[in-house]
Amino acid sequence: MNTIVERVRILRDEPKARLWAGVAAVALVAGIGGLLIGRSSAPQPEVPTAPAEEDHAEGPEGFIAIAREQLAPNGIVVERVTAGSLTDEIIAQATVGAPPEGAGVLTARADGAVVRMFKQLGDPVGTGETIALLESREAASFVAERNTAAAQAQAARAAAAREQRLFDAKITARQDLEAAIAARRIAEAELQRADAAVSAAGVAGGGRYLAVRSPIGGRITEVNTRLGAFVTAGAELFNVADPTRIQVEAAVPVADARRLAPGDRAFVELSNGERTEAVVRSSTPALDPESRAATVVLRVIGPAGGLTQGQAVRVRIVPSGSVAGGIVLPEEAIQQIEGKDSVFVAVKGGFRAVPVATGQRSGGRVEIVSGLKEGQTVVTRGAFALKSQLGASEAEH
Repeated sequence: MNTIVERVRILRDEPKARLWAGVAAVALVAGIGGLLIGRSSAPQPEVPTAPAEEDHAEGPEGFIAIAREQLAPNGIVVERVTAGSLTDEIIAQATVGAPPEGAGVLTARADGAVVRMFKQLGDPVGTGETIALLESREAASFVAERNTAAAQAQAARAAAAREQRLFDAKITARQDLEAAIAARRIAEAELQRADAAVSAAGVAGGGRYLAVRSPIGGRITEVNTRLGAFVTAGAELFNVADPTRIQVEAAVPVADARRLAPGDRAFVELSNGERTEAVVRSSTPALDPESRAATVVLRVIGPAGGLTQGQAVRVRIVPSGSVAGGIVLPEEAIQQIEGKDSVFVAVKGGFRAVPVATGQRSGGRVEIVSGLKEGQTVVTRGAFALKSQLGASEAEH
């Protein structure tokens, strides 16, 4: 009976359940539709797109991108612009030499035979290093004199001490004590002289050899003896030079030399286009008997990596009293770009071609009348390579 009643209830409630299920389905469909409609009508965020073609432009017109570390491998040399006048510059030929403290001559201090040579041509040496040994009888004489002086000094000290004791005991007179003290001082002075002679002669090997020592550090640049050779006192055996110490000696006409003063700016130019800064240190009052020119000594203040003693160079000297009428650059720095004289000026990330107005030309140099300012950095060597690269990049663009 209960089973029949339950079935009747289920059959009665089934239409209601189906009705509610239909309503829920309709509501779900309506909700989803509204959500889709809302999304389609709401403003959509912008999607980033690929940059336009002009965003990849190479930069301003006439610009060449190049890193500083790529300049030297590409043969590009730059220079800071300074005010100057082409007519006031003094151009002269010069030679790189050594200052007095940059070169040394090693001589034999006494007669003897060369029995040992520790260095050869081009070898590095240190200050006070022994280069060779001479077997000499003078070495024994120096040692004997020192030993004699040492013995006399010891005896004089003992005599002076004894006289001091006698004087304190009031046995001898003061004049005896003073005489003993004077004799001691004379003996000690003689010992000092003998010691200095042994040290200066370079006595070694127990008084058998004389050592030839270098007065400076550097390299052996000349060897004038050989093993077993007998040399006399004063003979030049070796030459030593310090390559890090140099000076430039320029041959300047006497009329131009009178315009120069210590401290005037100068530039030392190498054949490969490199240059370094220098200043005038002094000028000789007498003329060279062969060239009839004054010798102007320049002190290098810039990097001297390309300068070597004995090298021939060209120098440009700017007298301090000259009137700067513009800017002077090498002709190689001027390039024709689109029919205009232009110079490559250093900017952030590379160089930019800047039109300039040129003036007089002389000796491979040209005056810049306008277009540049003092203090700017420009390309003085390798500008043609930048011009070619600029033309290629513009043609590609």
